[in-house]
Amino acid sequence: MSLFTVNKPLDSRSRTLVTLCSFALPLLIWCLVSYVPYIWHPMMQITEPGSVSYFRNDMLVEKDVFFKERYLAGLEERALPAGNPANPVYLPAPHEVVTAFFTAFTTEPKRQSESWLHESLWSSIQVIFWGFVLSSLVGIPLGILAGTYQFFSRLFEPFIEFFRYLPAPAFGALAVAVLGIYQAPKIAIIFIGTFFQQVLVVANTTRKLDPALLEAGQTLGAGNKSLLFRIVVPGILPDLYRDTRILLGWAWTYLIVAELIGTSSGITWFITQQARYKNFDNVFAAIMMIGIMGLAIDLLLAFIGRRLFPWQQSK
Repeated sequence: MSLFTVNKPLDSRSRTLVTLCSFALPLLIWCLVSYVPYIWHPMMQITEPGSVSYFRNDMLVEKDVFFKERYLAGLEERALPAGNPANPVYLPAPHEVVTAFFTAFTTEPKRQSESWLHESLWSSIQVIFWGFVLSSLVGIPLGILAGTYQFFSRLFEPFIEFFRYLPAPAFGALAVAVLGIYQAPKIAIIFIGTFFQQVLVVANTTRKLDPALLEAGQTLGAGNKSLLFRIVVPGILPDLYRDTRILLGWAWTYLIVAELIGTSSGITWFITQQARYKNFDNVFAAIMMIGIMGLAIDLLLAFIGRRLFPWQQSK
């Protein structure tokens, strides 16, 4: 079967192979850039300083600087420096990131001000959890009401449409002033970043409910309360669950911004500290950890969704 047939699903084997390629291709490009000297490698790593006074072993210098100094040393018949093509310090090789990924969990931080990676990650997970839970507890009911009743739609949505264009980070200073400097303002930023979008998305999902279901309920004598709790809510649950998975991904995108305010904590603080000391292998490891956590949670939710709603294809 052709892989490019319009509007035709792939077979199981093809889906698996294409999914693997989705991760393998970026990794292949990263490996090529890291290990093949002539693809990029704009720096030179000094292996022998020669007669150049400011060169040091393992020092990284620009290629044009290296070859200029080497040319001058040759003209003056001095000892020539030697070096190997290398990438800048901010682009570690895959094996260095993999090593850092494990050592960050097993090796004690070098400085007292630094945190273990698992401590930083746990702090961030708590911020995500409470921010999104609070957002969902308020946003989902409001979205269902707005999608079911035009009164609530006209009451809530015009202001929410306006407010959703206001960037959540703009409220950082206000959140600190009102809620203090600890976790509360971070949770507030996650709440602001997801709540207004959540109301609109849930309202739109509610409006897509098959009108025939409501007409059948009304024909059988169901009142407003019964229509809401026995037809609307059960009818939108699969799509509502899918929307919640998507919106949780939005919450993760606001994490870095949220953790920049108040006290220094969480995975953002870990990344900032490691970048400050040029430990970019740890920076990449922490960034990958965020992606792995987000993907793992989404896959877990997808698995639960297939068990809760087996009659619908989980997306």
